[in-house]
Amino acid sequence: MTPVPLLLRPLEVGDEASFKNAVAEFAREMPPWQFAFGFDASLPFAEYVAKLKAHSRGVGVPAGFVPNTYLVGVVDGVIVGRLSLRHSLNETLSRIGGHLGYGVIPSQRRRGHATAMLRQALPICAGLGIERALLTCDEDNIASRRVIQRCGGILENLRDDRDSGIPKLRYWLPTGSTLFPST
Repeated sequence: MTPVPLLLRPLEVGDEASFKNAVAEFAREMPPWQFAFGFDASLPFAEYVAKLKAHSRGVGVPAGFVPNTYLVGVVDGVIVGRLSLRHSLNETLSRIGGHLGYGVIPSQRRRGHATAMLRQALPICAGLGIERALLTCDEDNIASRRVIQRCGGILENLRDDRDSGIPKLRYWLPTGSTLFPST
């Protein structure tokens, strides 16, 4: 049986149930992990989707944030993860956040979804004029480190995160779309 390929795409209004399941699954993590930025379940879901689209155009971006594109990894119609693509770096993102941040819902991990999302995001970065994308991960996050390295990440350094106290590995990835063979 051939596995169903992952599709990385913007969040859509029809994703509401799958999206809310992903949010709930991440909320049960210890410590809880934020799957969705600025999501308010009491507001119409269509408003949230519209807000994300506006942020990708640089409209209504909260203070301290940069224009960004929020994408979801979808397999067979179900959201299995998300990827945040920051169009530029501010001081905080240059230090610890990077251009790309991703997460796979706990029940869908160890299936190659993070690698697929990251590989699909790199040509999008290139289209935005980002020649090298910065990614960071906690020093002890072996799974994320392997994903980044599998996608061609080149370790620059290890920095202490003055806010969390957790050391961060900083990787640079070339964004050219011809870097990866089909897998």
